[in-house]
Amino acid sequence: MQAVDGVEAVLDHLDARGITYCLASSGTHRRIRTALTAVGFLDRFEGRIFSAEDVAHGKPAPDLFLHAAATMEVKPADCLVIEDSPLGVAAAVAAGMTVFGYAGMTDPAKLSDADKVFHNMAALTDLIDAT
Repeated sequence: MQAVDGVEAVLDHLDARGITYCLASSGTHRRIRTALTAVGFLDRFEGRIFSAEDVAHGKPAPDLFLHAAATMEVKPADCLVIEDSPLGVAAAVAAGMTVFGYAGMTDPAKLSDADKVFHNMAALTDLIDAT
Protein backbone atom coordinates (compact mmCIF):
# COMPACT_ATOMS: atom_id res chain seq x y z
CA MET A 1 0.00 0.00 0.00
CA GLN A 2 1.28 3.44 -0.86
CA ALA A 3 -0.04 6.98 -0.79
CA VAL A 4 -1.28 8.61 -3.96
CA ASP A 5 1.55 10.60 -5.54
CA GLY A 6 1.33 14.21 -4.41
CA VAL A 7 -0.80 13.70 -1.30
CA GLU A 8 2.04 14.47 1.10
CA ALA A 9 2.70 17.77 -0.68
CA VAL A 10 -1.00 18.64 -0.36
CA LEU A 11 -0.92 17.92 3.38
CA ASP A 12 2.25 19.99 3.74
CA HIS A 13 0.51 22.82 1.85
CA LEU A 14 -2.50 22.69 4.19
CA ASP A 15 -0.28 22.60 7.28
CA ALA A 16 1.81 25.54 6.05
CA ARG A 17 -1.33 27.63 5.57
CA GLY A 18 -2.93 26.57 8.86
CA ILE A 19 -5.86 24.95 7.07
CA THR A 20 -7.63 22.38 9.22
CA TYR A 21 -8.31 19.02 7.60
CA CYS A 22 -9.61 15.59 8.48
CA LEU A 23 -10.34 12.23 6.92
CA ALA A 24 -13.93 10.98 6.51
CA SER A 25 -14.10 7.51 4.99
CA SER A 26 -16.62 4.77 4.36
CA GLY A 27 -14.06 2.34 5.78
CA THR A 28 -13.95 1.05 9.33
CA HIS A 29 -11.77 2.79 11.87
CA ARG A 30 -9.50 -0.25 11.90
CA ARG A 31 -9.09 -0.24 8.11
CA ILE A 32 -8.50 3.53 8.01
CA ARG A 33 -5.87 3.40 10.76
CA THR A 34 -4.15 0.43 9.10
CA ALA A 35 -3.99 2.29 5.78
CA LEU A 36 -2.77 5.54 7.35
CA THR A 37 -0.11 3.66 9.29
CA ALA A 38 1.06 1.84 6.15
CA VAL A 39 1.58 5.10 4.26
CA GLY A 40 3.02 6.97 7.25
CA PHE A 41 0.18 9.48 7.69
CA LEU A 42 -1.50 8.32 10.89
CA ASP A 43 0.10 11.08 12.99
CA ARG A 44 -1.12 13.71 10.53
CA PHE A 45 -4.75 12.66 10.99
CA GLU A 46 -4.79 11.47 14.60
CA GLY A 47 -7.89 12.79 16.36
CA ARG A 48 -9.42 13.81 13.03
CA ILE A 49 -10.48 10.44 11.59
CA PHE A 50 -14.14 9.81 10.88
CA SER A 51 -15.65 6.54 9.74
CA ALA A 52 -19.03 5.40 8.48
CA GLU A 53 -19.08 3.46 11.77
CA ASP A 54 -19.65 6.82 13.49
CA VAL A 55 -23.00 7.55 11.86
CA ALA A 56 -26.32 5.86 11.17
CA HIS A 57 -26.10 6.25 7.39
CA GLY A 58 -22.95 6.14 5.31
CA LYS A 59 -22.31 7.67 1.92
CA PRO A 60 -24.21 8.71 -0.20
CA ALA A 61 -26.09 10.11 2.81
CA PRO A 62 -24.48 13.33 4.06
CA ASP A 63 -24.29 12.09 7.66
CA LEU A 64 -20.55 11.30 7.75
CA PHE A 65 -19.49 14.64 6.31
CA LEU A 66 -21.91 16.55 8.52
CA HIS A 67 -20.63 14.67 11.58
CA ALA A 68 -17.03 15.46 10.66
CA ALA A 69 -17.81 19.13 10.12
CA ALA A 70 -19.72 19.41 13.41
CA THR A 71 -16.92 17.70 15.32
CA MET A 72 -14.33 19.93 13.68
CA GLU A 73 -16.58 22.94 14.44
CA VAL A 74 -16.71 24.03 10.79
CA LYS A 75 -19.87 25.05 8.94
CA PRO A 76 -20.68 22.66 6.07
CA ALA A 77 -20.66 25.57 3.61
CA ASP A 78 -17.05 26.28 4.63
CA CYS A 79 -15.89 22.71 3.95
CA LEU A 80 -14.05 21.44 0.91
CA VAL A 81 -14.27 17.71 0.32
CA ILE A 82 -11.84 15.80 -1.88
CA GLU A 83 -13.57 12.67 -3.14
CA ASP A 84 -12.68 9.85 -5.50
CA SER A 85 -16.01 8.03 -5.52
CA PRO A 86 -19.45 8.85 -6.93
CA LEU A 87 -21.09 8.01 -3.58
CA GLY A 88 -18.72 10.36 -1.78
CA VAL A 89 -19.39 13.16 -4.24
CA ALA A 90 -23.13 12.66 -3.73
CA ALA A 91 -22.69 12.76 0.05
CA ALA A 92 -20.66 15.98 -0.03
CA VAL A 93 -23.14 17.65 -2.38
CA ALA A 94 -26.01 16.58 -0.09
CA ALA A 95 -24.12 18.02 2.88
CA GLY A 96 -23.90 21.40 1.15
CA MET A 97 -20.12 21.26 0.86
CA THR A 98 -17.84 22.17 -2.00
CA VAL A 99 -16.48 18.99 -3.54
CA PHE A 100 -13.53 18.33 -5.81
CA GLY A 101 -13.56 14.97 -7.54
CA TYR A 102 -10.20 13.24 -7.84
CA ALA A 103 -10.27 11.30 -11.09
CA GLY A 104 -6.80 9.80 -10.79
CA MET A 105 -8.31 6.35 -10.37
CA THR A 106 -11.97 6.95 -11.20
CA ASP A 107 -13.74 7.68 -14.47
CA PRO A 108 -14.18 11.49 -14.43
CA ALA A 109 -17.73 11.13 -15.81
CA LYS A 110 -18.68 9.35 -12.58
CA LEU A 111 -17.56 12.40 -10.58
CA SER A 112 -19.36 14.94 -12.75
CA ASP A 113 -21.54 16.21 -9.89
CA ALA A 114 -18.43 17.57 -8.17
CA ASP A 115 -17.77 21.31 -8.32
CA LYS A 116 -14.43 20.58 -9.98
CA VAL A 117 -12.82 17.39 -11.26
CA PHE A 118 -9.04 17.01 -11.32
CA HIS A 119 -6.77 14.20 -12.45
CA ASN A 120 -3.44 14.87 -10.79
CA MET A 121 -2.94 15.45 -7.07
CA ALA A 122 -0.24 18.01 -7.89
CA ALA A 123 -3.01 20.30 -9.21
CA LEU A 124 -4.91 20.26 -5.92
CA THR A 125 -2.87 22.90 -4.09
CA ASP A 126 -3.64 25.48 -6.80
CA LEU A 127 -7.32 24.50 -6.75
CA ILE A 128 -7.44 24.88 -2.97
CA ASP A 129 -5.76 28.29 -3.11
CA ALA A 130 -8.26 29.45 -5.74
CA THR A 131 -11.24 28.44 -3.56
